[in-house]
Amino acid sequence: MTTHVLTDGFRLPAGRAPVACVDIGGTKVAVNIVDARGSRGKLTEPTATRGQNDALAQQIIRMIGQSCALAGVQSSAIARVGVSSCGPFVLKQGLVELAAPNICGGLAGKARGLPNDWQTALLEAPLRATFAQVRVENDGIGALEAERRWGALQIDGQPMANCAYVTWSTGIGTGLCVDGQVLRGKNGNAGHAGHLFVSDNSDALCGCGNVGDVEGLVAGNAIARRFQPLGYPDAAALFKAAYAGDAKAIDLIDDLCRVMGRMLYNLIVTLDLQRISMGGSVYWHHRDYLLPRLRAVVHGKLPALTDGCELVSAGLGERVGDFGALALVA
Repeated sequence: MTTHVLTDGFRLPAGRAPVACVDIGGTKVAVNIVDARGSRGKLTEPTATRGQNDALAQQIIRMIGQSCALAGVQSSAIARVGVSSCGPFVLKQGLVELAAPNICGGLAGKARGLPNDWQTALLEAPLRATFAQVRVENDGIGALEAERRWGALQIDGQPMANCAYVTWSTGIGTGLCVDGQVLRGKNGNAGHAGHLFVSDNSDALCGCGNVGDVEGLVAGNAIARRFQPLGYPDAAALFKAAYAGDAKAIDLIDDLCRVMGRMLYNLIVTLDLQRISMGGSVYWHHRDYLLPRLRAVVHGKLPALTDGCELVSAGLGERVGDFGALALVA
């Protein structure tokens, strides 16, 4: 079911044409309109995964129209559409299609349980057929740009030059910045650290087809798949049990933090980072519990590199996705 709320947010300068901001995750799609009056007409829906492989693009086009109606804006007045999306991306004739493990069921096959056999989901081409200006970036990059502009990745109000954003949510994603340059790679896929291997595992199937990568081990949907047989049907149940003193749940979460902490360590020592900000639903709802454990995994390992890097919670909090899409077009 579609839900919508009125939000206060970043305002465009007076006289600027409105923009549409789209945040695509493996679980939900959020759309809102931003103009000189602020962020308005926000809509959130479960991510489309049924039908033809243009279903997600058609969902976004419809939601932008509905968001415009809620905001009292003509769709024809939208100057630009910013799309912050989970990936990876595949470029077809220079336009982005999604090969996202939590959306495209054809990547890992029926074992993952997605209701489609898509190898990719069409995205940029249908949007460009409807809107004049469209910018699509990985959601890690969008969140990174937002955190550098408005959030925790600043020093004295200036964007940090060597930093990263990490999301721990339905999937695991990152945005990376080195020497002031946001890293994108040949297809815009730089930062897919969630598909690193940091331990041995033979049964944690990731939606990309890997077995035992970081996302397959610790992502929100991985927690449900791996631990339901142990009595924890989802991440919320696992953490609730840990807060109540369940020793097994505490041990499982400590294992999750070892995997995520190793990934963070790898990013820090590979890129010589100064700060990593963290968000995403799994992390954000349990940040007070997780952050000290993640810091403990990293602390003391190769101090010449790790002592100079901070792990912090995202300055934009739960709205980092909204601001990530806005950062692409503001």
